[in-house]
Amino acid sequence: METTRLETFSDGIFAIAATLLILEIRLPGQGTLTHQLLHLWPSYVAYATSFVTIGIMWINHHEIFRYVGRANRTFLAISVLFLMVIAFIPFPTLVLARHLNDGDATAAAAFYGLTNVAMAAMFSALWFYAVHRGHLLAAGADQRAVRGISRSFLPGVPLYAVATATAFISSWIAVGLFFALAVFYVLESSLFARG
Repeated sequence: METTRLETFSDGIFAIAATLLILEIRLPGQGTLTHQLLHLWPSYVAYATSFVTIGIMWINHHEIFRYVGRANRTFLAISVLFLMVIAFIPFPTLVLARHLNDGDATAAAAFYGLTNVAMAAMFSALWFYAVHRGHLLAAGADQRAVRGISRSFLPGVPLYAVATATAFISSWIAVGLFFALAVFYVLESSLFARG
């Protein structure tokens, strides 16, 4: 079957998840406006990290459909699970924003990280199922690019797992690593697409 409906549904989920991120940022209602705006800095950090992550996931999801030409029921089921994780991202983002600067920062960063591990695992499952024996690849898909994308997906789960484990050392280092991983996946196509 064609992928058009799946791509449209996916775009909707990505858009809703990205929009929900900003809806959770609210003024605390105490002190001057300047104080309230400055007090929200953990929300800004969490928002930026999650928005960039969702944005990169959307870009890479869009990119893989240059090579995936058809879908089957299993591919659709994996897609639903992947999109379920994407739609969940606003909740750990809210938890991270509320607790990044208090005694629960480690738990908040670890929870956020586990969501990223699940996201990377589901995205990898989606891609590797599609390219397994080439059964869902588009006719004439560039095999060099397919191999490059596969190489770029391999370190995803381990890297997110390491970043998550880092939360037990420093929640700030973990958040920095989550942001760095998002930037890495902006660049991954140029880094890994070489034969």
